Amino acid sequence: MKLSELISILPFADNPVDYQEIEITGVEIDSRKVKPGSLFICIRGFQTDGHLYVGEAIKNGAKALIVEENVNTEIPVIQVSDTTRALAQIVNKFYQYPTAELPLIGVTGTNGKTTVTYLLEEIYQTYGRKTGVIGTIQTKLEDKVYKTNNTTPDALALQRLFKQMKEAGIEQVIMEVSSHALDIGRVYGCDFDTVIFTNLSQDHLDYHGNEWKYFYAKSLLFSRLGNTYNHKDKYAVINADDSYANELKKMTAQSVVTYGMHNKADIMATSIQLFSERTIFRLKTPLGTVKITSRLIGKFNIYNMLAASAAAIVNGVPLITIKQALEHIAAVPGRFETVQAGQDYTVIVDYAHTPDALKNILETTKVLTTGNVYLVVGCGGDRDQTKRSEMARIAVDKGDFAVFTSDNPRTEDPKDILADMTSGLDKQSANYEIEEDRKLAIEKVMSYANPGDIVVIAGKGHETYQDIAGKKLPFDDRLVARNAILKQVQKIQQN
Repeated sequence: MKLSELISILPFADNPVDYQEIEITGVEIDSRKVKPGSLFICIRGFQTDGHLYVGEAIKNGAKALIVEENVNTEIPVIQVSDTTRALAQIVNKFYQYPTAELPLIGVTGTNGKTTVTYLLEEIYQTYGRKTGVIGTIQTKLEDKVYKTNNTTPDALALQRLFKQMKEAGIEQVIMEVSSHALDIGRVYGCDFDTVIFTNLSQDHLDYHGNEWKYFYAKSLLFSRLGNTYNHKDKYAVINADDSYANELKKMTAQSVVTYGMHNKADIMATSIQLFSERTIFRLKTPLGTVKITSRLIGKFNIYNMLAASAAAIVNGVPLITIKQALEHIAAVPGRFETVQAGQDYTVIVDYAHTPDALKNILETTKVLTTGNVYLVVGCGGDRDQTKRSEMARIAVDKGDFAVFTSDNPRTEDPKDILADMTSGLDKQSANYEIEEDRKLAIEKVMSYANPGDIVVIAGKGHETYQDIAGKKLPFDDRLVARNAILKQVQKIQQN
């Protein structure tokens, strides 16, 4: 594509005659990935600044630059006030606006995003649609799986991925949309058709500052659905039981569809029965009511199923298909995932890393057993410090015994994080202990469990690493738990 054509989308951009014949063969924001013919866009990030790498980009073959500050060079330079916004505009044009034709569902909220995307994937595949999923765990193009570094990729990676999905014949895209991505403009240019709000509780306050700003960032997904009504129907799917529901409804001009268990909603769950191996409820919708028997456990998963069902219903998926999908899916990686290796107690690994998520997990497990609920949990470093003591309080109030440990300390000292967690607890309490080494913490709690008890390992879920002092070291809670159980079972057998 000609440079002049690309930058025509930018207001007030210089477009000298000299630019007319410059052919751009790619767009990059990482100077190391620049190839001859690339347009290099300088992005100011949290850790570095693309303007520092102009020389390397030119050396690698960049044909032109888009910058925010003056740069002296022989190749064409287009200066704009906001390169992040310019990036989204340019890559959309370069990849020919893929989401204008790709049906796109976005899911945001503090908890449940990943599970909802997996449920929607199951629903649409049951419906016979080719799906693409973008999220925390991975990116999927039907059966092809790719590793992801962020819950929501940057604008360049996203539009490139959408273009790839379009060419692969994907018929429905489902993606998680984080508050960070919304705040810094990663999803500028994404033409969402349906957006889902799961819930909002304390998280990411280290970044957003307070809960209202956190909510505001989430609400951007809904306001960006647009203010006009045309041939493309758009829907906002909102959890009616969340305290922010009414405020969120004001953020969109599009059709609002609600779901819930308690407040009146369009899609509701009634006659709820919770068991240790299944969940039963009646899914009440404007299309009719069906009984759902799911292998996903707990009320929080009912909310996830309601959210996915509501989005599918407004997009024309038959109720019988939704029922089949909800009853077929067994588990989502790292979300209330059980580990079984011959033990006579239950082990659950879950991504719960917020106060509300931890509370939900512990309240659910309490209902499922007459035995004790043991817990391994920590808090991540370089993240919201205000939730640490609250996480610990919930652990000792809702569980029977907690082992506080390390969880991705990053650049912080794990001892400082653990001190923050336990600062408000009774130091003489007998229902918690501290074990900084996460592997030892998991092994310890296994040794405490008796037949009929439940062990919850919270915080990391699907993750396969520990982020310590800038290095990601291999660590998988599920694998560590399994090995601990096998050692324990082997020891019992030997005796």
